[in-house]
Amino acid sequence: MKMQSSEHKMEHMHGAYKLFFGALATDSRLHLLNALRHGPKNVSELGAATRYEQSLISHNLKILEYHGMVFPERRGKFKYYRLNDQTITPLLRLIDAHIKKYCCKILEGTR
Repeated sequence: MKMQSSEHKMEHMHGAYKLFFGALATDSRLHLLNALRHGPKNVSELGAATRYEQSLISHNLKILEYHGMVFPERRGKFKYYRLNDQTITPLLRLIDAHIKKYCCKILEGTR
């Protein structure tokens, strides 16, 4: 039996959500995103900010770039990465507000 169109779309979106949130599912990627909140940085600067090795940073930046979360721009010999200000920066602000309102209560055990 063929899936109905709306069921197929929901299944497709579920897969897209899984990929998107999977890209955020590591501490290293979350640290990189937070470091980039303070402006564009190259791999060396991200290494200084996060204390991760350059190979780990480069690997994770490729994943974040693939998902449209960061954009690279070449400046001379270096590639600088910046957050996607159209979607990721507002999303991080929304997550901050959610955490402030709900997750602190969860962490404190008062919810």
